[in-house]
This record gives sequence, C-alpha cells and structure tokens, in this order.
Amino acid sequence: MKFGVFDHMDRAASTLGQQFEDRLKLIELYEKSGFHAYHLAEHHATPLGMAPSPSVFLAAVAQRTKTLRFGPLVYTVNLYHPLRLIDEICMLDQMSNGRLELGVGRGISPYEVGYYGVDPATGPERFAEALEVILQGLTHKQLDHAGKYFTFKNVPMEMQPVQLPYPPLWYGANSLESADRLAKQGCNTVVGMKAEGVGQFSARFRAAWKALGKPEAEMPSIGLSRHIVVGDTDKEAQSAARRAFARWYDALIHLWRANGVGLPRQMIPAEFEAALDGGYIVAGSPATVRDRLKRDNDVAGINYCLCRMAFGDLSFEESRRSVELFAAEVMPAL
Repeated sequence: MKFGVFDHMDRAASTLGQQFEDRLKLIELYEKSGFHAYHLAEHHATPLGMAPSPSVFLAAVAQRTKTLRFGPLVYTVNLYHPLRLIDEICMLDQMSNGRLELGVGRGISPYEVGYYGVDPATGPERFAEALEVILQGLTHKQLDHAGKYFTFKNVPMEMQPVQLPYPPLWYGANSLESADRLAKQGCNTVVGMKAEGVGQFSARFRAAWKALGKPEAEMPSIGLSRHIVVGDTDKEAQSAARRAFARWYDALIHLWRANGVGLPRQMIPAEFEAALDGGYIVAGSPATVRDRLKRDNDVAGINYCLCRMAFGDLSFEESRRSVELFAAEVMPAL
C-alpha cells in the first residue's frame, strides 16, 4: 500500500499568498511523513480550485521537495495547446529529476471548459486526439499529426522528460467499463466511487491486467480518494471536518449551483453525516481512522490510499496535526 495526497486547493480563509505558503509547508511535511506523491487538481473560475495553473504551483513543489513525487490530477488537457503542454511536462520532469506523475483528463465541468470556448460535447473526442499528440511529442524527435482538431508537420521536439518514454500516466475513472481500457493502457487510476464500487473496478482491472499477460509486480496504482481528518479524539476531528467540509462542498457546487443544475452522478453527499457514513470522509481518532480505512481499503481492493488532508477552512495547524497523527499511528498499520 502506498499513500498519496490529493488537493483541490479550494479557497481557504487566509489570503491566497498565505494559502500557497501554508500548502507548500504541508507538502514538505508530506514528504517527511512518507507519502508517495502529491496530486493537484485543476479547476477554473471557481473557489474549488485556486491553483488553476498546476504547472506553476508544481514548479514550486519541485523546488521545496527532494523525493516526493507530484503531478496534476488532472491536467484539463482540452484547455491546452498540445505543444505548450508537452513543454510544461518536460520542464517539470527535468526540474524535479524525474518525479512527475502525469494525470490527464478532459475536465468534469462543462462550465469551466465552456469559459475557454471549448464545446463540452467534443470533450472525449478532442481529449483522445490531444493525448495522442502529447504522447507522440514526448517520445519522438519530430511531431507529425493530421487530425480533426490538430495538425502538425515536421515540428522539432527539443524538449524531453527524464522519465522515458514519459512520466507515469494517471486518470480519474467513474465507470466500471473503463477498467479494461485503462488496464490495457497501463494507466494508474483513481476511482470516483464508494468502496464497494471501487472493489468491482479493481477486480475487473486486475482480471484485464492478468489476461494481458502482465506481471502482478508491475500492477499500476488503483486508488480511492477520501477526505481525512485525524485528531486526538473523534469529537475533535469530526468537529473540524464538519466545519471544513461545509466550506469545501460549497466550493464544489459553486458553478453548478450558479447555473441552476445539480451535480453529476457519483458525487459526494451534501450532508456531512451521509458523507461520513459512506466513507467519503474519514474523521476521528487515529484508531477510528485506522479501522475505517482498513475496512474500506480491503473492500475496495486498492493499492493506493489517496488522502485529502487539507480542505475547506482547516487551519495549517489542524492539517499539520492531522498529517502527523496519520503518519505515526495510521499509515504503519495499513
């Protein structure tokens, strides 16, 4: 089992500059505490994402850490020109001496991509072509491509990543059917379902992996993401989690509410108690958190435990204490 951190970088109570600095200090603590990687979301025009340019923030992460792996989860690929994104990927991998984890996706919010003039209806097709171009550009000295959305002829590829052929790929999955495709692509995956649904996904992924004749030792990461708050007592941790979750959830639904529609399926419940019961939030003493994670991890069949340790208006000190308790008393048991 490996442990990672997922971060929306949703708007906190502090100034934005202070939020960035506090987060970088926490990321230094993640490295010290034995987390494998830090993953940053990309969102635009919403308080859900105050790091809308992941590459800029991750460049700072590269300089503040030595061993921690990091990356976007995900780059909203449809908002980038492929040549620009190829350059940013290569620069981050070079600046970190090969520690980049490359998350890619088309973007879950039609409003965010719409603000950039991208038709959400073209999302899957456009994303597939853009990813094909990006992977070709990362693995060839010259880029040639003729497609529906992009055309390139004899473009020199002067940049290259440290990790060959390219940094490890990550994708956010929301359907059981995608397991076969992602196994074939050898893609690390974070599954947006409850533990029981993730268990079905991971079983199908492993079966597809085995059918391809690939060794178990090379199995990609299959992860489940949860909000986690650890305190000295259940009451202390759940009080902080309840307060912070309300602020985070308000940011989550901001654009959907502004447009008078509900969230897509398989999203986290709005009520704290329902989210806690469903395992979307795990909050409590080290023993409570440890027992719940062990139970859900076994049901989900995952090998990557992805934690949201800073969200809403959790203070730096609250998150720091939570990380320290998690590293000392939860991680070793899992």
